[in-house]
Amino acid sequence: METAPKPGRDVPPKKDKLQAKKKKPRRYWEEETTPTATGASPGPPRQKRNRELRPQKPKNTHTAKKSRISKKPQVLKKSLEWRNPGSQQMLSGAQDPFPGPAPVSVEVAQKFRRIDKSKKLPYAKSKTRSRLEVAEAQEEEISVKAARSELLLAEEPGFLEGEDGEDTAKICQTDIVEAVDIASAAKHFDLNLRQFGPYRLNYSRTGRHLAFGGRRGHVAALDWVTKKLMCEINVMEAVRDIRFLHSEALLAVAQNRWLHIYDNQGIELHCLRRCDRITRLEFLPFHFLLATSSETGFLTYLDVSVGKIIAALNARAGRLDVMTQNPYNAVIHLGHSNGTVSLWSPAVKEPLAKILCHRGGVRTVAVDSTGMYMATSGLDHQLKIFDLRGTFQPLSARTLPQGAGHLAFSQRGLLAAGMGDVVNIWAGQGKASPPSLERPYLTHRLSGHVHGLQFCPFEDVLGVGHSGGITSMLVPGAAEPNFDGLESNPYRSQKQRQEWEVKALLEKVPAELICLDPRVLAEVDVISLEQEKKERIERLGYDPEAKAPFQPKPKQKGRSSTASLVKRKRKVMDEEHRNKVRQSLEQQPQKQEKAAKLRGARSSALDRFVR
Repeated sequence: METAPKPGRDVPPKKDKLQAKKKKPRRYWEEETTPTATGASPGPPRQKRNRELRPQKPKNTHTAKKSRISKKPQVLKKSLEWRNPGSQQMLSGAQDPFPGPAPVSVEVAQKFRRIDKSKKLPYAKSKTRSRLEVAEAQEEEISVKAARSELLLAEEPGFLEGEDGEDTAKICQTDIVEAVDIASAAKHFDLNLRQFGPYRLNYSRTGRHLAFGGRRGHVAALDWVTKKLMCEINVMEAVRDIRFLHSEALLAVAQNRWLHIYDNQGIELHCLRRCDRITRLEFLPFHFLLATSSETGFLTYLDVSVGKIIAALNARAGRLDVMTQNPYNAVIHLGHSNGTVSLWSPAVKEPLAKILCHRGGVRTVAVDSTGMYMATSGLDHQLKIFDLRGTFQPLSARTLPQGAGHLAFSQRGLLAAGMGDVVNIWAGQGKASPPSLERPYLTHRLSGHVHGLQFCPFEDVLGVGHSGGITSMLVPGAAEPNFDGLESNPYRSQKQRQEWEVKALLEKVPAELICLDPRVLAEVDVISLEQEKKERIERLGYDPEAKAPFQPKPKQKGRSSTASLVKRKRKVMDEEHRNKVRQSLEQQPQKQEKAAKLRGARSSALDRFVR
């Protein structure tokens, strides 16, 4: 007769309700646990949580809380994770077939680098040297990121090619309009305004708005892409020039007597009577300066952010009719009747440089966007291109039948010249190369004499103001195809424009920093530094930065005898002498190369002055 087994011997105990539940499925990011084989000894038994035996914390004790803000900066930790991506494990467990950041060629990254590592600061302290090393490392990382982000620039510059050796100068605007798409064809138009001409025009920095003013008082501003008119007024006075200020909301108009400021609704905001008889206007966007040239021969700088005239310079060259700016360094170029072009900065009362360009008077001047080349035209019918990188020598010249009365450079280095009622455009090899004057790229004949030229930013369009009105020409390959949305955004809203204005005012560059070479501002003036150091030594009677002589510390237990102190001093002196000899040996090959170059050069009578 079978007896029921006693509980606790062979029959396993009943499972608890919590244990009777199904096992939780393993997720793909959890580590896989190997099941133990039957009969094998399982791991150490888990200790059950006993709430009664858990030690309780006393209520009156205060534990020091950990600070949420770490003392060390988190940038270094992120940079280490970015440099070593293999240390991070992916959630899916799959391995990246291309680990690490995408490789970037040195040539592409070199375009975005601004710090010249070849120039080292002499007599730099360890703290200064470490700061420079950190700045160089940050600049190198930023240049690599900028080079890698170039892949996002999907737009490419346009171009114009003829069929089987066809001259592109023979291609008319009607042929270009028929070949392009509808949106691009709408950018070519003519405004017939013979009643109030001739006209001067100006595009805004974003390239979206156009302002023009006629000699008989007609002033208008419009969104030329959508053809929406912003304002149109008649000032009942001759208009000599017109310029947008830092945004399309403000407009400066040089009228016959004074300078007037209008808003985009045509309401007069200011009348500047100190700026009288203005002939030309130029606006420096990064300095918020409006430069004006007058019949009296004065060059005036007006700070539009505070409404004050910061400089009024007398050029001493008579009437100033020719003026332009260098977009690279914000230097103003003035053309004079004696054939010279002078370069001006508001921080200096005399011209920074004078260049003799023509035998007759200078009619017009233009500088390209890189600041390397300057184009001039004079009464001698000569069109010349000068190199502005320190030499100021002419690179090429061409004699024109009538001479160019107006010149303009595009963002990609195309040069447009207005000669009577004809506009010629010359192209070069690229953005950083000067235009070739042998054969024109495009030619167009207008219905009146040219009175103003300007290329539209970020659009392959050339705006021409003439005696018959305004003409918008299509010039393929003239503008930059990609724009910086944080700097010049043609599609920005009113809120974005207001935020940009605040940011631009905070980043405003002082007028005192305008100079020929802006890279000098990032360097240390060693000559002035040494002169100040000399004056300080003479005033104090000693050198406060001189290295103190080595004084050995006294030691105990009879080891500070006079002989041991002298021996330690001699050891330090020998080490310093050894370092000086090592440095002189390292510099000796450079001196020998320099001497060999001097010997290889042609001998001259001035060689005796070479040190």
